[in-house]
Amino acid sequence: MSKRTQKTGATARYGSRYGVSVRQRAGKALSRLKRKYTCPSCQYQKVTRQAAGIWSCKKCGHTFAGGVWEPYTRASEANHRVLRRGTDGATSTDMTVIAQTRAMEYEKSLANQDADEVSASDDSEE
Repeated sequence: MSKRTQKTGATARYGSRYGVSVRQRAGKALSRLKRKYTCPSCQYQKVTRQAAGIWSCKKCGHTFAGGVWEPYTRASEANHRVLRRGTDGATSTDMTVIAQTRAMEYEKSLANQDADEVSASDDSEE
């Protein structure tokens, strides 16, 4: 015979309140919050959260700003990529992204030029 209930882990304190999906999301957020992360300076898994957005390594004492729930966010990864590109030069992946962005900008400028020419020819006919 199967169990009728499951163990709820960190969200057990909420009991049956707030709904299943809210408790599941809270559990995922709490697990990300309590997990140990890798330190960017000493490379040990000793980084823990001090306060909202402040992360500190227990081994080397390095303190840095990060996300509220995780120390490394997508925005921080993009910022690190931009900084690395400025110092080391662009990687092939970065060059691909730059080329795609430039191509889209060029296509938009062509579309705007065509629209301007059409509107200018309409004005001259009147």
